[in-house]
Amino acid sequence: MKHVEQNVPQHAILGVLSGKSGENPFPLFAQMREMGSVIPIPFPLGGSDNQAWIVTHMEEAMKVLKDNAHFCVDPKTIDRSNDTKHSLTGSKEQSHSNLFLANSLNAIDEPDHRRLRTLVSKAFTPKYMEGLRPRVQKIADELLDRVQDKGDMDLVKDFANPLPVNVISDMIGVPKADHSKIHKWSEGIANGLGLGRLDQEVTDSLQAFGDYIKQLIADKRENPSEDLISQLISIEEEGDRLNETELISLVQLLIFAGHETTSTLISTGTLMLLDHPEQLEKLKADHSLIPSAVEELLRFNGPSTIAGPRYAIEDIELGGQQIKKGDILLPLLKSANRDEHQFTNSEELDVTRKIKRHLAFGQGIHMCLGAPLARVEADIAFTTLLKRMPNLRLSIPREDVTWQFKLAAQGLATLPVSF
Repeated sequence: MKHVEQNVPQHAILGVLSGKSGENPFPLFAQMREMGSVIPIPFPLGGSDNQAWIVTHMEEAMKVLKDNAHFCVDPKTIDRSNDTKHSLTGSKEQSHSNLFLANSLNAIDEPDHRRLRTLVSKAFTPKYMEGLRPRVQKIADELLDRVQDKGDMDLVKDFANPLPVNVISDMIGVPKADHSKIHKWSEGIANGLGLGRLDQEVTDSLQAFGDYIKQLIADKRENPSEDLISQLISIEEEGDRLNETELISLVQLLIFAGHETTSTLISTGTLMLLDHPEQLEKLKADHSLIPSAVEELLRFNGPSTIAGPRYAIEDIELGGQQIKKGDILLPLLKSANRDEHQFTNSEELDVTRKIKRHLAFGQGIHMCLGAPLARVEADIAFTTLLKRMPNLRLSIPREDVTWQFKLAAQGLATLPVSF
């Protein structure tokens, strides 16, 4: 095995991964990259005898995410005990309250994944995503209308959170009166569910969330309309269609992931721009830079710290390390996105940067299905903010900005701004 000099305390690494640290993680990630592209750690969840590894560099992370012949997301894909999977989900039961954890597109391998993605992609066409722009713009304007005359707002509570939850709820067909419920459940899940953590609030939220979605799907079967659930119910491919379990799991994932990822992108991205006023001024002067700025913000400090665990299907060498069959690999997305070998001045924010690729949405067959929607929402969010509130600024001292851990990423608890 390649020797890795242990110059970063294990508790510091595990603190970032488990959500027990509110510190800026990027200096730690830089140290970890110096240790190696693949470094061994004690598995943070327990309950498994397999060695766990953190993948810190872009090249190796890309391989783990894209090489389906050697790495999988479901340990049942290999001929081993699935105890590790149970520790990830926190339960050996697969009730509809936790289906999005155990049976979603993110948690299955080929050929089942190809089948589901083929069916679902019929609804997620580029034309469909672009067609959402007028609705996203309307929601963004309505949210800012409520605070424009006040001169200040909590950007998280008043804009970054409600924008994507309202968009995805509309898409799915959730009645407007229930949007606040969806937001509450999503927040409860995101705030308590980190790698190896399954808090009571998460359990309660998952149960209520699952019950609601099951009833919503039943209602759509009886009274279909133009919403996404109705489309998913009716979609068929060569006689194949989504079953009830797959529908519940998928809708939960779409609502939850569609809200949390974009909310974090908008709020954290805004703070990063406020932290780099020279970059913010470039965007104010030229709004056509905003799409490239969104990609740079995703690279610089994207929504997710790590990708879901991958499992080695067979023995393989990776980054100079001998990975054994069944070993667990955690691609550290935020580290890979600042890989000095891939990006010039990787620790600097540059909204004019020409980015060929980043890992903020993952890669390979499990790449985020909602990435095009997140890009549309972020483009509109930042453009609308800069047009309507060109003097946007923090209304509290920078050191008072507080973070909270949200499903494998640091997210902002609040972001008080004035304009």
